[in-house]
Amino acid sequence: MRRSVMSLVCLLRLASLPLWANADQDYGVLIISRERLEVPTNCEIGVYIDDQLAGRLFQEQALSFNLPAATVGIRLKLLPGQAPGCLPGLLVPPAQQFTLKAGDIRKYRIALGKDGMYLKPTPLEY
Repeated sequence: MRRSVMSLVCLLRLASLPLWANADQDYGVLIISRERLEVPTNCEIGVYIDDQLAGRLFQEQALSFNLPAATVGIRLKLLPGQAPGCLPGLLVPPAQQFTLKAGDIRKYRIALGKDGMYLKPTPLEY
């Protein structure tokens, strides 16, 4: 019984890998957080990796992605939702390019600038 539970846990972990995962590649970790005061809206923010929706963030949430060692484009966009006034923006800033190496762990937080939302480097806390 214990062995079958462990097998099930391993299968569930494999099933949660992103669609772009490949077993023969090394990975880097990209952590994206949304601090409450950085982007003053109750709207949900979509995180797009290479123009595919990869995650959604509300205030004070964080996402982490295991990504292959490569250059990826990350785009942020307000998503339509249940909160009033949450309409997707017509103009979305261009994607930011990030180059990850095997073993990298990088943390960013969502910030708001004159051109819209962007990812700002944040030191890792251990």
